[in-house]
Amino acid sequence: MGHEQRASVREHALAAELVHRIEEEHRLAREARSVPAAVGRHRITRCREDNAEALGAMVAGHGWPTSEMVGEPASTAALMILLHASDLGFQLTCRDLIAEAVADGTCPAVHHAYIADHCAVELDQPQFYGTRINPHTLHPYPVRRPGTVDERRHDVGLGPLSDHLRALRGGLGATGEL
Repeated sequence: MGHEQRASVREHALAAELVHRIEEEHRLAREARSVPAAVGRHRITRCREDNAEALGAMVAGHGWPTSEMVGEPASTAALMILLHASDLGFQLTCRDLIAEAVADGTCPAVHHAYIADHCAVELDQPQFYGTRINPHTLHPYPVRRPGTVDERRHDVGLGPLSDHLRALRGGLGATGEL
């Protein structure tokens, strides 16, 4: 088997593992609705810890799993795992790797938007794209230069923030305006 074939097999295996891991987390989240709350939270927390550990090993061995490397569904699964990881240092490292991948055209810009906003909120800084919403108020956490947020959102393929908030609040039965 040649080098390119081995790389393709390895990348396919990474992709399958990433998708499987996020599917397992979603299954546990659905299952958590029918078990005692503490049990459900414990299972999800353990799954997220295991997922983050596996993603860390992948990143250490192969770099960020870009859309070009593992396909967009698996790269999106990696982003979801990263967003649920508890290690901010790891998230910051991956944020920078994702920024490089976006600049190289190997990863969707929206992936960087989500991790950049996540890290900003965790660091008590204003976010850039308004992707992080306070679950208690259904308003975005503070946004840097809010007057131009929709331009930045458009640049990464996101719709206007007001449309997102309206859909979010409507889906939860909440009311309120921006």
